[in-house]
Amino acid sequence: MTVAQLLNQWHDDVLRHQVAASAALSYWTIAKHHIIPILGSKRLVNLTTVDVDRLLSSKMDSGLSVSTVQRIRGVLGQAIDQGIRWGCVNRNVARLSRSPKQQRREGRTLTYEQARRLLKELEGHRHEALYSLMLSTGLRRGEALGLKWQDFDETMRVVSVRRQLKREGGALVTADTKTARSRRSVNLPRGLVNLLVEHRGRHEEERIVMDELWTDTGFIFTTKFGTPIDPRNLNRDFAIICQRAGLDHWHPHELRHSAASLMLASGVKLQVVSEVLGHASIRMTADVYGHILAPDREAAAEAMDQALWN
Repeated sequence: MTVAQLLNQWHDDVLRHQVAASAALSYWTIAKHHIIPILGSKRLVNLTTVDVDRLLSSKMDSGLSVSTVQRIRGVLGQAIDQGIRWGCVNRNVARLSRSPKQQRREGRTLTYEQARRLLKELEGHRHEALYSLMLSTGLRRGEALGLKWQDFDETMRVVSVRRQLKREGGALVTADTKTARSRRSVNLPRGLVNLLVEHRGRHEEERIVMDELWTDTGFIFTTKFGTPIDPRNLNRDFAIICQRAGLDHWHPHELRHSAASLMLASGVKLQVVSEVLGHASIRMTADVYGHILAPDREAAAEAMDQALWN
């Protein structure tokens, strides 16, 4: 079996039935454009770690980003894992290769003053509750747009994240959350609950006004016709709001970074922030936002100084 035959069979017989269609397409695009042209004709049993390292090096030299080259290595590694299960090969040379390293960049975040300025600009805006939700809870854009009214418990002040809204194959569809830990219940600030209740009232008024033009989808955040909001339209709308607030250009995803940073700066424990964000692990949260914990580390040193030397 050649590397190309393995990739094709893995895609057709396994991958398509394990991941979403968009993910399978992404995997296959990586295989078709980056792996098969270079390693496709090589017999799987003759593939070496040197071959894989050379492939990754050539891709880095061609100008591809570190994350893309890491994905190339990951796709090849998963395919060879399947080859091992099928008994076609005994070891995974892709896993033995050295993955290029990428320095994690700290996400840009709003300061307290900027966040309050944004909320002030949002007052009365149709998407005030949506952006306020993302800023105060750190929900991903797709998670917020995928919320339905059945997910909102006004009495308990909680929203249950069970799905995400995304564009797939030219259409807006709902899909599972990004990871298992992304399925979570998130407690809401009282001020946000009030905004959601007001939003529900306006939602009902829009439904009445639009009458037969309204499509009842059950989503909390919709267009004026009741249909889901295209994430791309949200990006443009948010950019306009930020400019009006004098904040330059910001992306909705930066509301998630801002929420995490503001929570940590306010003294919320790292583990709690990780659970609220729905991160796959607390280590991920620490890697991205660890720089904010410097005061806590200083406090730990002071505490030990008092306990041992004073």
